Amino acid sequence: MSENNNQQVFDISIDVVPKNNGSKCFDDDGRLKRTGSVWTASAHIITAVIGSGVLSLAWAIAQLGWIAGPSVMFLFSFVSYYTSCLLSDCYRSGDPLTGKRNYTYIDAVRSILGGARVKACGLIQYLNIFGIAIGYTIAASVSMMAIKRSNCFHESGGKKPCHMSSNPYMILFGVTEVLLSQIPDFDQIWWLSIVAAVMSFTYSSIGLALGIVKVATTGTFRGSLTGISIGTVTETQKMWRSFQALGDIAFAYSYSVILIEIQDTIKSPPSEAKTMKKATVLSIAVTTTFYMLCGCMGYAAFGDFAPGNLLTGFGFYNPFWLLDIANAAIVVHLVGAYQVFCQPIFAFVEKWAAQRWPESKLITKEFQVPVPGLPSFKLNLFRLVWRTKFVMLTTIISMLLPFFNDVVGLLGALGFWPLTVYFPVEMYIAQKQIPKWSTRWICLQMLSIACLVISLVAAAGSIAGVMLDLKVYRPFKTSY
Repeated sequence: MSENNNQQVFDISIDVVPKNNGSKCFDDDGRLKRTGSVWTASAHIITAVIGSGVLSLAWAIAQLGWIAGPSVMFLFSFVSYYTSCLLSDCYRSGDPLTGKRNYTYIDAVRSILGGARVKACGLIQYLNIFGIAIGYTIAASVSMMAIKRSNCFHESGGKKPCHMSSNPYMILFGVTEVLLSQIPDFDQIWWLSIVAAVMSFTYSSIGLALGIVKVATTGTFRGSLTGISIGTVTETQKMWRSFQALGDIAFAYSYSVILIEIQDTIKSPPSEAKTMKKATVLSIAVTTTFYMLCGCMGYAAFGDFAPGNLLTGFGFYNPFWLLDIANAAIVVHLVGAYQVFCQPIFAFVEKWAAQRWPESKLITKEFQVPVPGLPSFKLNLFRLVWRTKFVMLTTIISMLLPFFNDVVGLLGALGFWPLTVYFPVEMYIAQKQIPKWSTRWICLQMLSIACLVISLVAAAGSIAGVMLDLKVYRPFKTSY
């Protein structure tokens, strides 16, 4: 790629139709009226937030203990809520009611900050989304295998070990995502988000209920104030695992990367920022409640031996059909969450290609494909090829690195500071023209620096975990 093309990669402007302020069919930017509400935005956020991250929270609390674990979770929820509110004010540049819309996270960075930070943001955002797609593929395959192993175990009466490879399940998940990825954009996957949000509550509730039953059966709350005890692990392991736990919790709140895209589906009036803040407080409150219950009850049930994946940690307890339902709900949820997260990177590449080769029929032409009983489907050849290759690549990498817990922690650590904290804080300061060295400016910078330190130690802990996994790992040969 030439130097000139490199300059264009993150400098995409979106052409829109002239304004139609008085139209009932179009918004002020000439696009079709947006129809999103507090409820659809909350569904999108819950779909994005309550993902596979919830399953590692019992393990994370086990590393930190009864005091630090819940405290860190509340801290991350507050930071995510606060910076999401800052980011929602950046959807429109200038006036919050009539200013120019920013359709994507990177559009907001470009119009408010500009310069080299646009390229840095684009690179970090899309690498983070790519990583999340890998994490979701791993998590879905683990849940599919849990169903198969549970049934195998009960059919054999516990006589077979029921070991199996994760590769066929990752391929099955990948094929499903190839089909669903042909849905053109966010507005057309609202139903998938509603289904996924319902599924997330289903498996979280089952995990919570099983934790409560296990605590009731044993009659004791396991765990300690300071977390996993020295002896169960060494002092060095405890340090690295505590750092990794921060990354796991950060990953559980990683949705800022798609907040602007979600906000672009909301109708107005009232202002999109006002609706988005309501959706944010509602969804963060709901998810934090679930996180606290699932994480704490999982820790109370298992103590120092809390598993990296809560539902698989219940093993083959009866009723096994209930665990099968929970794992099936995880798979359905992750199918939807994968699409919600990947839409921004799909749209970015397709818009860039359309501007780079505007005359190419391969990129611009759409074919009407009749679907019995439904409206005809618009098929674009470039979208078909590019999105299929993207899903194939994430699936192959998942098969190479099937380390659920460590990958989750690393993704959370790498994405948390730049995307959830740094860019929202810097854009808000520029948008509101907050004077340098004022009290507010200093407080915002202190928040940013503190979160940078947390991200660095969390990344270090997760990298240490991956390195340990690689010592006993053979490519494409992982079995459970």
